[in-house]
This record gives sequence, structure tokens and C-alpha cells, in this order.
Amino acid sequence: MALCRNAKGPLSRMLTTRPGVSYGQRYSTAATATPIYQSADDKTAFRYAFGVLSRRFSSQTPPAAAVQMSLIKQLRERTSAPIKDVKASLVQCNWDIEAAQTDLRKRGKVLAMKKAGRVATEGLLALAQNEGKAAVIELNCETDFVARNEIFQYLALTLAKQALLVENASQLVSGVHPVGLESLEELKLNLEHPKISGDTTVQNAITEVAAMMGENVRLRRGFVMSVPSPGVLSTYLHTSPQPGLGRIVGLLSLEIEDGNSPLEALQCVGSELAVHLVAAKPLFLTKESVSSDALESEREILKSQAESTGKSQMAIEKMVEGRLRKYYEEVVLVEQKFVMNDTMNVKTLLSNLSKEVGSPVKISNFFRMEVGEGIQRYRMLFTWKKT
Repeated sequence: MALCRNAKGPLSRMLTTRPGVSYGQRYSTAATATPIYQSADDKTAFRYAFGVLSRRFSSQTPPAAAVQMSLIKQLRERTSAPIKDVKASLVQCNWDIEAAQTDLRKRGKVLAMKKAGRVATEGLLALAQNEGKAAVIELNCETDFVARNEIFQYLALTLAKQALLVENASQLVSGVHPVGLESLEELKLNLEHPKISGDTTVQNAITEVAAMMGENVRLRRGFVMSVPSPGVLSTYLHTSPQPGLGRIVGLLSLEIEDGNSPLEALQCVGSELAVHLVAAKPLFLTKESVSSDALESEREILKSQAESTGKSQMAIEKMVEGRLRKYYEEVVLVEQKFVMNDTMNVKTLLSNLSKEVGSPVKISNFFRMEVGEGIQRYRMLFTWKKT
């Protein structure tokens, strides 16, 4: 205690000394402010007090670089969070990995809420189906890098399976029906992934994955297609990283009058037609299903183009009708050339199939969806100025 008291005066003066200022004969006016001790006792007291302070600071010294790297690797494997966030949480929690994991989840959820307004045009479509019904959902993110992440893909598949279980009155009728996202987001989930597990809700699972990925992740839309009986449901996923996932999906249901007819031929043709949907992008099933607004709009465009040729009114009418037939071949499914064999259209394909199975076959419903369609994409423009 005596030593501490003796050291108090010289130590405090040394710590408050500024370069170039003279404090009598105890300190020099050199830029380094080197202390000048009056006696050996002052010097001993200073060294003792400095040693105590050094030991206090050394107790909070971070672990060795190799240990730090090991902790960063372990926490990243647990959470899949960005390395910079992992390190920041470990530093904040004095390299306590359990406390850092908790801090990382809190930090991530706050960031996820802040990023919820950002445009997310990338992502995946996930498909789940049983014998009589198929469900497809679109889960968006900001970059294709996140879309390739196994946790993101696991969540997308889980949401599709959950959408398949949602029951409502409209789904009792065959056709394509939207999934109510609000009711889906409130449903309970039991996640069984090594990095994301436990009981939670759909919305909380999406928020947690967004926190882990560091991007805006959102469930944009979902649809369910029910197949008539007797009939078959066919699907195709394009650009598929694994079964049940893709960037474009084609679904259609084939209906047959005779329920006793074999369905193998229908399943084969149905699979080919699902591929056709993805490639040909039809908008309508038959000519009769083309909306009057779409038809009138197209007719006006074609008429304006024909009038610019300067031909007679009769010639203009013939040109418009001829181009309308071409329009039907482009947007009407049964009028389109079959992509697997362009010597016939889809209507002829169905006619041949009906003869093969001995009963009339028709397409009752079809559906095509692509990741990001309808979302406005923002592009940053950079102007380079030469100096």
C-alpha cells in the first residue's frame, strides 16, 4: 500500500505529461516525455504499478490467431453467416462461441428486417406433389449465390411441402388455385436441418434464413393444381439444382373420359407437354379462351401495321386475319407447334393420343411460372469520365 501511495504522484504525472511542456526538474522537455526519477523508490514503485496494469490488460488479450480462426470456422459452420459478421460477434462476446452465436442470431434478425424492403429478383421455385395435387412456391433472394445455398434450398422445399398440405374449399375443384400466403406464413414448421432446426412458424423460418444469408428473403407466391379424375398430373422443372427445385416450372393435367384406360401413355405425353410449356410459353389453352381485350388489342396493332403498307381495305383485312392466325399459333397451347416434333401441333398430338388409348383425351389445365417474372429489376448505371 505504501508503495502504491508513493507511486501515485509520479505515475499520474507521467500519464498526464504532454510533449514539449516542462514540469520542473522531474521531467525533461523532450518529445518523448521521459520520466526523471528522484530516487530508486520512485522507480521501483512505478515498475510495480505498471506491472499491475499490464496484468489487468493482458487478462483480456484475445486468443492466438490459430484459435481465432478455429472459432470463426466453427461458428460459420453452425450458422452459415458471413465471415465478417461471425468475427464481429466473436469479438463483441470476447470469443465466447456460445454467446457469439446468440448475438449473431439477434444481430441477423435486425438486419433482416432492415433489408426486407430491398428488391429480390433471384431465387428458386420449389415443387411438391402427390397423386392428385401439386404445389409450387416461389422463394426469392437477392443473388443467385444465395439461391445455391443448401439452407435456402432446404427452406424452399419445406415450404412447398407445407403448401401441399394447405386445404381450402377452392382446391376441391380441379384447376389452378393460389395459395394464401398469410395463412401459410402462420403455419408451424418442424425443421430438421443441421444448421436450422426446431419448431417455428413459416415466417420466423424465412426471417432466420434471411439473417443467416445476409439478404432479403421472401416468400412471393404459391399455387396449387388439382387434377381431375380420371387423369394425370405432369410436371417439369427447368434449370434444376436438385429434385423439386428449378427456375422455371411447367404443370398440366390431362383428362381422359374412360377411367379404365391405361394411363402410361398419358403420363409419357404429359411429361413431354410439360417440357413444351416451359419452352413455348403459351398464354391460353384454346382460341375460345383468348380474352376479348387481348384479341382486340392485337387486332388493332396488326391493323395499324397493315395500313402502313398503303394497300386496299380488302387487302388489309386479309392481312390482319392471316396475322391473327399466326398470333394464335404463338400464344394458344393447342395451336402451337409441338416442340418435340414440329411437324404437328399440340391439337394433333392429343388426337393421336386419343386414338392410341381408345378414349378422348384433353388438357384440362396448364400452368407455367418463372422466377422473378413481373418484378421490376433495377440496374445501376455507372458513368466513366476520362481525365
